[in-house]
Amino acid sequence: MKFTKLLVALAVSIVMLSGCSSDAEEGTDLLDATQGGTPDASSSGYGAGTGITGSETGGYGSGSDGAYGSGSSNSQYPNSFMGPEFSDPSNPLSKSTIYFMYDSSDVQQDFIPVIAAHAKYLVAHPRARLVLEGHADERGSPEYNIALGEQRGKSVDRMLKVQGVSESQLQVVSYGEEKPSAMGSDESAWQLNRRVELIYQGQ
Repeated sequence: MKFTKLLVALAVSIVMLSGCSSDAEEGTDLLDATQGGTPDASSSGYGAGTGITGSETGGYGSGSDGAYGSGSSNSQYPNSFMGPEFSDPSNPLSKSTIYFMYDSSDVQQDFIPVIAAHAKYLVAHPRARLVLEGHADERGSPEYNIALGEQRGKSVDRMLKVQGVSESQLQVVSYGEEKPSAMGSDESAWQLNRRVELIYQGQ
């Protein structure tokens, strides 16, 4: 009888040890799944379109629109309702954001072709109306940023008028730092927020 009880106790111990081993392995698998590797950009969705490249800041890419928007065609090409040329990436009319250097309202050389394309369109379509929305990054006082956003809008406004666009077709609005394109307090976000957005109001 004692021998039988000993066998039963031994069998129970073996089963329990087996169960512990299984639990530990599952725990390891769970740890591997949650901590073993930080999701990389390709699997997490981060990084796809969130970065800003040199061509977007130094050039006239559609970085802020596509990179930080929802990814829909409307957010990437806010003026697409104006016609197919406004959503054709190879057409400068599809570019609707002019970026600026820190604390500057000078239009960079790379954006001149974009402004020229919009000027040509506006001259050819005198009923079209364009709102120039000036923005600034979060640095500086709210009053200063409103003034800086306005200066940036007026810089684009002047360039359009020089190329024949009627004053009645243009409106400058400054939002200062109130409508950031990108959230964050680092240079990558600030680059995207120093901008003028060209928003058409109708044909």
